[in-house]
Amino acid sequence: MQDWSPWAKLDPQCKVVFSGPATGVGASFSWAGNNKVGAGSMTSIASRPADLLEFRLEFLRPMKATNTARFVLQPEAGGTAVIWSMEGKNNLVGKAFGLIVDCDKMIGKDFEKGLASLKTLAEAAAK
Repeated sequence: MQDWSPWAKLDPQCKVVFSGPATGVGASFSWAGNNKVGAGSMTSIASRPADLLEFRLEFLRPMKATNTARFVLQPEAGGTAVIWSMEGKNNLVGKAFGLIVDCDKMIGKDFEKGLASLKTLAEAAAK
C-alpha cells in the first residue's frame, strides 16, 4: 500500500510501523507523519483473497475518528474492478464538518489517485 497510497507520497519521512501477521486478518500498521497525513493505525479485519480486504482505520490526528474501509475485487472482462469505500459514524463535530464540506468530493480525488496508482503497479507486475 505504501507504493501506491496517495497519502504515503505526502510525507516521505512519515514513520510507519508494521505489527501482527504479515498478511491476512490482524495485519496492521501505524503511521505518524506531518500535518498532511496525521497519525493513526490500520488493521485488517477481513481478508478473502481475490475478493475482499476490509480494515479498521483509527485516525488520531488531525482529528480522531474510527472508520471501516474496504476493497472489493470484482472480476470483469480483461481484468478486475477494484471498489474502494470507507464508512464510519460521525460525532457532533464530524456532522457539523459534513454540513460545510463535501467529504466525498474532498477524499474522492485521493481515492481516484490511489486507484490509478494501484492499477499502474498491478499492470506493470502482470507484464
